[in-house]
Amino acid sequence: MVRAIAPLLRDFLQKESAGGIVLIFAAALALAVANSPLASAYTGFLEIPVVAAIGSFVIDKPLLLWINDGLMAVFFFLVGLEVKREVLEGQLSSWNKASLPLIAAIGGMAIPALVFIGLNLDSPDNIQGWAIPAATDIAFALGILSLLGPRVPVALKALLLAIAVIDDIGAIAIIALFYSGELDTGMLGAAAVVFVLMLAVGRAKVQSTIPYVLLAILMWAFVLKSGVHATLAGVAAAMTIPLDPNSDHGPLERMEHALHPWVAFLVIPIFGFANAGVTLVGIDASALLDPLPLGIALGLLVGKQLGIFGFAWVAVKTGLAKLPDEVNWRQIHALSLLAAIGFTMSLFIGNLAFATPGQIDAVKLGVLSGSTVAALAGYFLLKITLPETAAPIESYEE
Repeated sequence: MVRAIAPLLRDFLQKESAGGIVLIFAAALALAVANSPLASAYTGFLEIPVVAAIGSFVIDKPLLLWINDGLMAVFFFLVGLEVKREVLEGQLSSWNKASLPLIAAIGGMAIPALVFIGLNLDSPDNIQGWAIPAATDIAFALGILSLLGPRVPVALKALLLAIAVIDDIGAIAIIALFYSGELDTGMLGAAAVVFVLMLAVGRAKVQSTIPYVLLAILMWAFVLKSGVHATLAGVAAAMTIPLDPNSDHGPLERMEHALHPWVAFLVIPIFGFANAGVTLVGIDASALLDPLPLGIALGLLVGKQLGIFGFAWVAVKTGLAKLPDEVNWRQIHALSLLAAIGFTMSLFIGNLAFATPGQIDAVKLGVLSGSTVAALAGYFLLKITLPETAAPIESYEE
């Protein structure tokens, strides 16, 4: 890899870290409001019906679903841009760069799912939540890392980012394969036509972002009506945006740079506030031992550590991958705990997996408890393992 982290990556890490702090406050605020006299107002606000119509084409959803299906499509569009850039010229562009995060991320998705399934074998109604603990919240994790300042090696941040990007690719595939509804072939066909148009615009290397934005909105509306989860339209649209390897001002780079602060400081915190509000009144500690929240919490806490650390250790010891300079195994262990902060993506998948209020509250309880313990444990483990002086910037080499 390059000897110094690219300015675009450094800027990404800084914004994502700050956004993670905002997300933490948004989640804490949601919990406080949901357990206060304002709880009914909070719930009622999220249930406000919002209607958009053009002729006979009508989208009628409560505000919460506009957030989860609409705003999160913007998040997934940004994820798609980041994935495309990383695959073509970034940390996933060669085996030497991608091997360690790829193998670690596979373990970090597979083992948590197995832990969840193992704890829910006798609860068939819960099994569809198997993917919930497989997710990683990169904003939250980098937000915790940012609390330790320049002591954190940039190589460790970049490794966490790469693992999270691969994790996002896995989450996108899981949503497409397992959490889509009955298909409307007409709407899906219309979305495919728009996608082909976007590909043509991208192939023509149109530099203005306006055609891409307009077509992406149109494709999102068709995908929403098709039965495929609407957020996947964001990923598909991102794949059509051209990347100019000879310029930092191509459409992909400009859209990524423009969207990132909006996603980090508005979209994700709004999602966190709208989805983290679980009522704790009447819930005692024994509720955490129910199979659904326990499977999620232990899937995150135990599964991520076993999966990421274990698979990374085997990959390095067998010569399939190389540990980055300035990073040691204790830090990799701490990183596996930070990757156990599921939060945004775990809550998102939980909302797709379950429909009953009781199950959704159980998902929130498992995600919040597991993510909180992971955040605290990862922070304190890093605090005692990191050097006292600032880490060098030129630390993530090929």
